[in-house]
Amino acid sequence: MPFYSEKVMEHFANPRNVGEIAQADGIGEIGNPVCGDMMSFYIKVKDNKIEDVKFKTFGCGAAIAVSSMVSEMAKGKTIEEALQITNDSVAKELGGLPPNKMHCSNLGADALHRAIEDYQKKRNK
Repeated sequence: MPFYSEKVMEHFANPRNVGEIAQADGIGEIGNPVCGDMMSFYIKVKDNKIEDVKFKTFGCGAAIAVSSMVSEMAKGKTIEEALQITNDSVAKELGGLPPNKMHCSNLGADALHRAIEDYQKKRNK
């Protein structure tokens, strides 16, 4: 069984910001067919700041913990700051992830970035 940090276990047991945002400003979805993890991120943006973030994740404990952590890291950040959230910074915030679960941290950051891209596309129309 892989070793998970206390922080990973905490975010898995009590994930923050689970759910959907009706009329979200941006939605990002990503899936990894190999492991079966699926993530959807929803963002609400006001004055270039991410005012609210929600997610729905179907996946392992690490995927859920990563989604929760990404949502916490992005909330209150400007769009530019949120785009700086990387797989490594997510894993670091969680106190590390087992090597075979690092792909989960990619999914979380990528889903957030896709939601931001969706928001930017909608705004530039």
